[in-house]
Amino acid sequence: MNNFLKRTLSGALFVALIIGSILLSQASFFVVFAIINGWAVYEFHQITNLQTNVSVNKWAAVGAAILLFSCSYIYKSGLIPFPVYWIYGAYIMLVFIAELFYQKENPIHNWAYLLLGQAYIALPFSLLIHITFIQNFQPLILLAVFGSIWVNDTGAYLIGVSLGKHRLFERISPKKSWEGFFGGAFFALISGYVFSIFIPQLSLLNWLLFSEIIVVFGTLGDLTESMLKRTLKVKDSGDVIPGHGGLLDRFDSMLFAAPAIYIFLDLISNHLKN
Repeated sequence: MNNFLKRTLSGALFVALIIGSILLSQASFFVVFAIINGWAVYEFHQITNLQTNVSVNKWAAVGAAILLFSCSYIYKSGLIPFPVYWIYGAYIMLVFIAELFYQKENPIHNWAYLLLGQAYIALPFSLLIHITFIQNFQPLILLAVFGSIWVNDTGAYLIGVSLGKHRLFERISPKKSWEGFFGGAFFALISGYVFSIFIPQLSLLNWLLFSEIIVVFGTLGDLTESMLKRTLKVKDSGDVIPGHGGLLDRFDSMLFAAPAIYIFLDLISNHLKN
């Protein structure tokens, strides 16, 4: 019971932090998500550096992730009316050049894992800003991304535990079932309908599509992180959230869902209502 209470309280505080940072102000959203972004990248390299001949400079990688996030925010929020991503590109080049002086056994591995961490984690976090500023500042749409993920996860868990018999991807995640997947998809459709009532920027049809895109790509993101941890033989990416693991564990679904949702919103941007 003590572990259950700890898990429940830490989970509730985590959800409150995410919701509060999004709704409070642009500044709170930027600060909280920049920290989470950097922390998740740190966790990624903490576990990938366990491999032989891999020793990425974790703090350099964290700096790159926060810089990419900052460049996106500066541009999309209108602080500077033109893209400043060249700063991020120059920083990555400097990190690459620095490997010349570290005299490590296999610097190519470090280059590869640095770029993997940026593409896998830093880029999706950066796209959260593009989602939020898809047309002006749209915090409720970003909140709907996380709401859909949480509803899908909860529905998949409840249906999977009670009815799950057919394994979804047993080699990677033995506990996930097709029944849980479709249960999560059903609950996500309900959330899409609710969002269409309270967040009228999208039509009902687009909200339903929005929710199912979250289901498909969120599940793929979850499975991908499970494959990463299984390959590296670790249980969790970290222990920052008691009972829930690391921040990378909590945002694994978002890492694939955010790019997919951004593409979807960009395609239908002419139909978005202010």
